[in-house]
Amino acid sequence: MPSSEAALRGEPSRVWRDGQERRLRLIRAAAPMLDRGRVLVNGCGYGLYAYKLSRWAASVHGLDIELDRLSHPIARIELPVCSAGEYLPYPDSIFDLVLSQEVLEHVTDDAAAVGEIVRVLRVGGRGIFFVPNRWYPVETHGAYWGHQYHFGNIPMLNYLPNNLRNRFAPHVRAYTRRGLYRLLDALPVKVISHSVIYGGYDNVIARFGHAGRLLRAWLHFLERTPLSWLGLSHFLVVEKQSQLF
Repeated sequence: MPSSEAALRGEPSRVWRDGQERRLRLIRAAAPMLDRGRVLVNGCGYGLYAYKLSRWAASVHGLDIELDRLSHPIARIELPVCSAGEYLPYPDSIFDLVLSQEVLEHVTDDAAAVGEIVRVLRVGGRGIFFVPNRWYPVETHGAYWGHQYHFGNIPMLNYLPNNLRNRFAPHVRAYTRRGLYRLLDALPVKVISHSVIYGGYDNVIARFGHAGRLLRAWLHFLERTPLSWLGLSHFLVVEKQSQLF
């Protein structure tokens, strides 16, 4: 069952499955400075990514706006901090890597949150972002209708014009390439890589077995084709170039 914060904050992972393991491999490949570096998982939820990254990093800090998640019995965070992403309580230029895993779509001010991530990165450090793709055929964060929030997957919602989409999904953003890059305007970063990836579909595999695995393999193949732009999430890696702040 979704929590009472599902509409506002999303539902962070409670278990580690193939989808998360695949994203961890992407993070590892995109961040050579991870080894013995200082890492921040911004919007860490229950800390699963923070825990996994601690295998390589010298230290891993986990920040989340929900105190209940940081203090939950299943949480695995060595250095937890409760704060909003728009106001990171860290000095300038302190982290080698900042991970923002499906978080920007939920914050009040996404431009401010990206600016804060860049501020706390050292020069040469990298920010890694996963955010929802506007062109994915399904809105995975539920929707409002009849003055009530409905948790679950809503087909075709993201294809509506902005004024209609925002009426049904005022609680969550989905990004086009242009909208995502707009957040980087005037920031001292360069884009190292940008792709659109499909999901892990672990629930589909659990339900349909071999057929689900074939579906996932086909969707992951599409990441190497022009149909990648229908994928679930943007995967963006940026590197800080200078100290602007």
